[in-house]
Amino acid sequence: MRNYDLSPLYRATVGFDRFADLMDRALTTPEAQTTYPPYNIEKVDENDYRISIAVAGFTDAELSVEVKDGALIVSARKEDSDEGTTYLHRGIATRAFERRFTLADHVKVTGATHADGMLHIDLVREVPEALKPRRIEIAGGSTKTIEAQKETVEA
Repeated sequence: MRNYDLSPLYRATVGFDRFADLMDRALTTPEAQTTYPPYNIEKVDENDYRISIAVAGFTDAELSVEVKDGALIVSARKEDSDEGTTYLHRGIATRAFERRFTLADHVKVTGATHADGMLHIDLVREVPEALKPRRIEIAGGSTKTIEAQKETVEA
């Protein structure tokens, strides 16, 4: 196993602590992380995303989708209603789970749907106008125009 020291990143930057924490979590995640339930992350459009999670056997009431501290948390807990049922083979896993997805800045959850054993969570990246690129018009003229504007502002 490799160990990475991110302390130089902390002492040489300001305001990137969330990014450093994300890197630290990604690098220290146990390699035996569970793969249940399976999921897909799709890029639907330029700023639209969809997370699809296979949740066969769960009802809407047993599923929970929550956004907290910049993370999307999907969890499920199945009530034990199989009393008296004898299974010869049990291949549909309905065990409890919690899956976390770290959301980037300006990514918002717009909705969730549950149909045909799939939970679909729609996300959109909404970049504020102040952060979008903008075109600056170049005015033709001489430096006398700029000096005249400065005098007008000072007066």
